[in-house]
Amino acid sequence: MTTIPVISLQSIKKTYQLGDNTVHALSGVSMDIMPGEFVTIVGPSGSGKSTMMHIFGCLDRPTSGKYLLNGKDVSSLPRDELADVRNRLIGFVFQGFNLLPRTTAVENVEVPLLYSRPLLPVEERQKRAMKALDALGLGDRYDHMPNQLSGGQQQRVAIARALVNQPTLILADEPTGNLDTKTSIEVMRILQELRERRKITIVLITHEPDIAAYGTRIIMVRDGAIISDKPNTPRNTLEEEQQPAMAVAG
Repeated sequence: MTTIPVISLQSIKKTYQLGDNTVHALSGVSMDIMPGEFVTIVGPSGSGKSTMMHIFGCLDRPTSGKYLLNGKDVSSLPRDELADVRNRLIGFVFQGFNLLPRTTAVENVEVPLLYSRPLLPVEERQKRAMKALDALGLGDRYDHMPNQLSGGQQQRVAIARALVNQPTLILADEPTGNLDTKTSIEVMRILQELRERRKITIVLITHEPDIAAYGTRIIMVRDGAIISDKPNTPRNTLEEEQQPAMAVAG
């Protein structure tokens, strides 16, 4: 039985017009990412990795080529259908956390559920949000505002928000960029456990080789092209910090 890639890029090109100049952000990129992989994409600023991530997340369209998500061509879907695909299948984790500042942890985690159709009852949304926070060890932080949480706790809330719709794919954009080393290890361990225990596919972009080393596969990009794509023996966070990061429910 053939396994369908979660992500399949087929000769993807992306160009932008800046005045009289044409910028080739991606130059015919092709790749498959299989279910359960933890892929880290590394490259310098301007290499095309962020453009690639935007296409993965259905936040931007390729200029040419095909993007298949779970076997479905989403390259030219109407905007409303793309939004539905994003909400059902993809969880996002950002460098800046992107939490609503005057909103509690529970309410922040509920946000993706507000776009579910049909709309879930208030009680069900709260129940799911609290369960996601519990799994991240934040059961005592339901009513805390972002400014009452540490950077690591804010990123845990962001990960809980990414998980609340039970996505098959998590896209992490420099998720440790604003964190200290100890907290970065904690976040990477959470992501590793999500892949190992929940079998969620994870794609993470970073410019830091030591963060890339946590993945099962490292892709290096430069000037809009893949220059290296190799399997990797993941760096083991448990050797760096012994306490469990989360209780990942099945």
